[in-house]
Amino acid sequence: MPDSLGWRMKMGVITPSTNTVVQPELEAMRPPGVTNHIFRLALTNPSMGTPADFERMVQQVDAGLDQSVAQAMTCEPDHLILACSIESIWGAGAKTGPSVGERIRQRAGDGIKVTEAPEAMKGALDAFGVKGKVSVLTPYQPTADVFTRAMVEGAGYQVGRIKNLGLGRSNTIAKIDFDDVRKALREIDGDDIGAFIQLGAALPMMHVATEAEKWLGKPVIALNTALYWHALRTNGIDDKVYDCGRLLSEH
Repeated sequence: MPDSLGWRMKMGVITPSTNTVVQPELEAMRPPGVTNHIFRLALTNPSMGTPADFERMVQQVDAGLDQSVAQAMTCEPDHLILACSIESIWGAGAKTGPSVGERIRQRAGDGIKVTEAPEAMKGALDAFGVKGKVSVLTPYQPTADVFTRAMVEGAGYQVGRIKNLGLGRSNTIAKIDFDDVRKALREIDGDDIGAFIQLGAALPMMHVATEAEKWLGKPVIALNTALYWHALRTNGIDDKVYDCGRLLSEH
């Protein structure tokens, strides 16, 4: 018997404890009959200023993954979203052993479906039929570029330009000035660019991406939007959601 409120689907969402953006953005995209349930990876707002700092943050996130998955499974979700691109992209590239997705599936069991940044972004780019290169916006430092490139190229696309906002700590990401985001998108535009994607689930991008699609005239795919879209469509929920970007209203 389904939940009275989540009669279509219960979505389990794993994200760092410092993230204040994922929960409100996903709630804004939620169709009737779907409920979102947030589970937190403990993160102590570490510095992201140097490659060593960044690596320590990745390790801290990785250390809490299994416990967060176990906690999420207690609500018996129909689907899990890993709303933490550090772990799904850069964490996966920084260690050996099973992929992050494989670890989540092993810990969750029962054939649970999982959405991470790489498959969500590939699905979104494919849905738009993007021609040309893909520019990427992140809140991080250039030390992450090697993993960013690997994700885009692994999806079958060429990287156009990468803009890292270089924010110093995890908690500062949600405090970004939206004008800085608009300026950054313009900086990585060009005639060779077919679409933009954004990484970093703590960067409040959904509404800025929605408006930017109008003046850039190209898809601007926010990470949290892509994650939620992919999870909904994977489960056969095809509702069009408006004012959250073209991905949810058109595909």
